[in-house]
Amino acid sequence: MSTQPDLLYSEEEEALRSAVRDLLADHCDATAVLARVETDEPHDRALWKNLAENMGLAGLLVPEERGGQGASHREAAVVLEELGRAVAPVPYLTSAVIATEALLACEGAEAGALLAALASGRTVGALAVPLSATAGQDFRDVRAADGALTGRVTGVADAAAADVFLVPTADGLFAVDASADGVAVEPQTSFDRTRPLAAVTFAGAAGRLLAGTAAPAVRRALRAGAGLLASEQLGLADWLLTETVRYTRERTQFNRPVGSFQALKHRLAQLWLEVVNTRAAARNAADALATGGESAGGEETDIAVAVAQAYAAPVAVRAAEEALQLHGGIGMTWEHPIHLYLKRAKADSIALGTAGRHREELAELVDLRAP
Repeated sequence: MSTQPDLLYSEEEEALRSAVRDLLADHCDATAVLARVETDEPHDRALWKNLAENMGLAGLLVPEERGGQGASHREAAVVLEELGRAVAPVPYLTSAVIATEALLACEGAEAGALLAALASGRTVGALAVPLSATAGQDFRDVRAADGALTGRVTGVADAAAADVFLVPTADGLFAVDASADGVAVEPQTSFDRTRPLAAVTFAGAAGRLLAGTAAPAVRRALRAGAGLLASEQLGLADWLLTETVRYTRERTQFNRPVGSFQALKHRLAQLWLEVVNTRAAARNAADALATGGESAGGEETDIAVAVAQAYAAPVAVRAAEEALQLHGGIGMTWEHPIHLYLKRAKADSIALGTAGRHREELAELVDLRAP
């Protein structure tokens, strides 16, 4: 029997938001992010240590008895909203959500030890699949023979920051240390420099078996990733809307704020409605994952995730495009942070399945296929 989703934020979630926002304001302002993405080290390891180790946010999805904080997807969604607002260059989605969810689907001492390491924040994990991967895909880029892995995976997000890779093969899910012999990480040109991509090559690398069948763990990981990515997209869109409203109140033309012109009011009002709807869809997905995430099937959760991604991705892109235009000349400059948000929104729109792909999945789930 289904229950009504809880779309409101609890007092604890608001307190978590406040703590994360304060930390990001002190350590991840726009100037710092702009400077960092121009270097060869786009990941902010000091910020990651503050978030993951000092605040314990890397283990939110991990039960206390397995070394984590014992929270839920709702709290992780709040963290991702704030990371989206700051376009923070940290591997939270890839390690604390996707890799962690994959390990939660595995049993055994090896998986348990690795899960506790990721929950502590001292180890960063990455699922060795392309960022564009969707739940339900078959991943056969890497082959396993007697525990030795061979193959190449392109477009792996945050691979450069990873200490361990979770590698799906036809023979199961394996863990491979990034520093192991036979592992090579080659940076690729990334549209979004705050979440860089890389090609990972395995040439006879030693792997540790985590699960005899990779598909269930990978599907769980990518479904949770897609559902919580909507919260990151919500954070992006909310920051862009807030900043654009602020700017149009301050910018004057013909001796009046440009935000007082009727045409701009209509555009901003429409964007506000879309952001509000995105919040509802993202919160619904987070709540569905929190209450039904243990189910491998979970059709209602699948529907909530598909709806959230189908809606949130276009809204985040539209919010970035509107912000760019309504900021006028300064929005077009490299020094203004809007381009960071536009690139993250564009990259997110094809991450973990496009909006079109999620609409197709939604049509199948609710039996509304095209004639």
